[in-house]
Amino acid sequence: MLLVLVTAFLCVITFPVAATLETQHIATFGVSIQNPPAQTQDLLQQGKMLYEAGQFAEAAKVLQQGVKSYRSQGNELRQAVALSNLALAYQKLGNLTQAQQAITDSLKLLEKSSTGENLQVLAPILDIQGSIQLDLGQAEQALNTWQHAEASYKQLGDQNGITRDRINQAQAWQVLGFYRRALTILTQLQEELQSKPNSVSKAVELRSFGNALQLAGDLNQSRQVLQQSLSIAQKLDSPQDVSAALFSLGNTAQVQQDFKGAIQFYQQAAAIAPNPISKVQAQVNQLNLLVNTGQTAAVQTLLPQIQTQLAQLPASVTTIYAQINLAQSLMKFGTTPKAIAQICARALQQAEDLADKRAESFAQGTLGSVYEQTKQWSIAQNLTQQALTIAQTINAPDIAYRWHWQLGRLLKQQGEIEGAIVSYDTAISELQTLRSDLVVVNRDVQFSFKESVEPVYRESVELLLQFQQTHPSEPILDKARQRIEALQLAELDDFFREACINAKTVLLDTIVDKDNPTAAIVYPIILPDQLQVIVKIPNQPLRNYTVNKSQNEVEGTIKQLREYLLEPDRTEEVQALSQEVYGWLIKEIESDLQDSGVKTLVFVLDGILRNVPMAILYDGQQYLVEKYAVALSLGLQLLALKPLTQTKLNVLAAGLVQPPEGFQQQFPPLPEIKSEFDSISQAIASTTQLLNRDFNSKNLESKVNAVPFNVLHLATHGQFSSSVENTFILADDGPINVTQFDSLLRRRDQTRSEALEMLVLSACQTATGDNRATLGLAGASVKAGARSTLASLWHISDKSTAILIGEFYRELVKNEVTKAEALRRAQVKLLKDYPNYSRPGYWAPYVLVGNWL
Repeated sequence: MLLVLVTAFLCVITFPVAATLETQHIATFGVSIQNPPAQTQDLLQQGKMLYEAGQFAEAAKVLQQGVKSYRSQGNELRQAVALSNLALAYQKLGNLTQAQQAITDSLKLLEKSSTGENLQVLAPILDIQGSIQLDLGQAEQALNTWQHAEASYKQLGDQNGITRDRINQAQAWQVLGFYRRALTILTQLQEELQSKPNSVSKAVELRSFGNALQLAGDLNQSRQVLQQSLSIAQKLDSPQDVSAALFSLGNTAQVQQDFKGAIQFYQQAAAIAPNPISKVQAQVNQLNLLVNTGQTAAVQTLLPQIQTQLAQLPASVTTIYAQINLAQSLMKFGTTPKAIAQICARALQQAEDLADKRAESFAQGTLGSVYEQTKQWSIAQNLTQQALTIAQTINAPDIAYRWHWQLGRLLKQQGEIEGAIVSYDTAISELQTLRSDLVVVNRDVQFSFKESVEPVYRESVELLLQFQQTHPSEPILDKARQRIEALQLAELDDFFREACINAKTVLLDTIVDKDNPTAAIVYPIILPDQLQVIVKIPNQPLRNYTVNKSQNEVEGTIKQLREYLLEPDRTEEVQALSQEVYGWLIKEIESDLQDSGVKTLVFVLDGILRNVPMAILYDGQQYLVEKYAVALSLGLQLLALKPLTQTKLNVLAAGLVQPPEGFQQQFPPLPEIKSEFDSISQAIASTTQLLNRDFNSKNLESKVNAVPFNVLHLATHGQFSSSVENTFILADDGPINVTQFDSLLRRRDQTRSEALEMLVLSACQTATGDNRATLGLAGASVKAGARSTLASLWHISDKSTAILIGEFYRELVKNEVTKAEALRRAQVKLLKDYPNYSRPGYWAPYVLVGNWL
């Protein structure tokens, strides 16, 4: 469920009404009543207590009685309040249709009533309506509703309500794909929150803000804000808010992959938790991390504590999800299926008793997973189908895709390949409808991209190619290609926490068949037991072949090759491993490439293959770059096709010899940058330079907006990582991360008409030990909006860089060749004409991503 701050319970009594973020509360306002009927007040108070205890079905029953009681009294205002609370209970139960009807009826009654209390009641009711709309997938309507609610809070002078609704609006903007606008709202809120005096309300608002930043992917900022919330809660001696802040810090640390820190936060949250439910939530999250990090003894110590507490807790939505999460962790831990099934069965019974359809679907499907593990296919399939039916009934694609995927696995195991393909197709279709809000779907259950999304795509491709072996068909091969591209796009969406490619694109097949028929496309796909290679040669049908190398073998070879490339005097080992990879990817099609006159190879790489440059592949006599120009593409499509030879080049070059303070131990100086810039200026007369102290974020922004350029050349240290925050370039005043870089270039797009033809990052490197670090390179390319990006995968001598970059620009301008061919010639020159730099580690790391023309 999306993180949304809503008014959790409107009570027509004299104490403050509360708004929730998961189980946390923000005080909002009080609605006073002149002598309310005792019986009705008792019903509302009872409903509030049941709701806050997570007993939503019981709360709904009590609130229904309250609605009837107010109707019989003819009190439309109080009836509207009761209906809005009833809508919240229905929402928690997953009954969105009933929730929508209740909130609509509430607003209609409010229109009829004309008391002075209307405005106080209207604003929080609109909060609830916006929350329901967002759950229904109506993000635009939710945004409008929260904007109206904010206006009402302004009339009331209720700053807490205004803050809550702005956080909600930021969430809606993010779901709509407007990440920068969401971040702008959150940044403004931070400034406002800092000016407030310390209070419990401020601590909770900061926690809500920190959680929103975490979902937006701004993890360092999230952690800072949550630490501030924790500090305030500790000063005010509020155990509930201290525990809640620690719990949120654990969640952020987990996303940052700081597992040790996350475990400590969860331990502290559990230790200070003021109630058993909060304690068990923190412990279940802690247990999941202990399982994932292989801490067996710690799991065995903590597990009995969790089981004892869960057995004593009354049924509630929170305890149901705690049991589901516990079951998922225990499946990975290897606990006996019978014990796990008992946990799932108890959760399922409680969900049915509470009439909570979302929880019921999760419990039913997780129980199906247990039977899948024990290979009881028929029972597993029946349970999965029931879980899927429930998810479809309540229109919950974030749940439904899981059960379509599970159904696909079960059908495959039973030999029903075509049925399995249909189930996988549907699962992926559901995932793609979620896209921008995939990363913020239900946080009540364990979710990670690598465990919950990536396998759906990979298993689907494996299934399609398995079917292709007995039913050869070009459309099936094309579908497999599309799946891998969709996975790469989903990886980028997950990287940025938003849907990030919406620009006009051109199909690669169209380019190689019509516009550039001397280029071929190679798609290696890593599967658990084999490597599949799909090839597109100009004006020929797709073809594929199988390499009998398991995923572990492929990853082991590529990892070793990457290590050898970084070591001096390892050329023989590099050639041996590169020749092996050449055999996997190229040998099978070598003669066809020659017969077709292919001069450029475009690779759409999968997984760890992105960590080594394809130019290094070796046939026993020559490197691939000696025979072909080489380029990388992110998928089947390319941003706006246009050869660079048809464009007059204008370069904005920025460089930094000495890294800024705080980065000098991590990154060495780059004394040859001046020589590199001289080479660029000699090749391209229209070059603007920012060097050393002139290269700071403010000056770069100024030049980006004022100078006409279509090539942005950055000669400074930078790092590519699988984390947005750790993907950056260094300016004199510090790092500029990829999101800030994106904002800077987007502002330019609004004021200037020149397209960014090429981004050059001549001194960057991928983060050490990060197998998904090239996501950062892909992300930088996408966010820059550049048609192509030239970058280095690891740091090398800046003397060799200056030579290669100079040759690249000279070839590009003087001989009017494609970017890929200009890079090839520059690399070959370094290899053959400069003995000191002939080792692969010097010339190989440069890769061209995107438009190679």
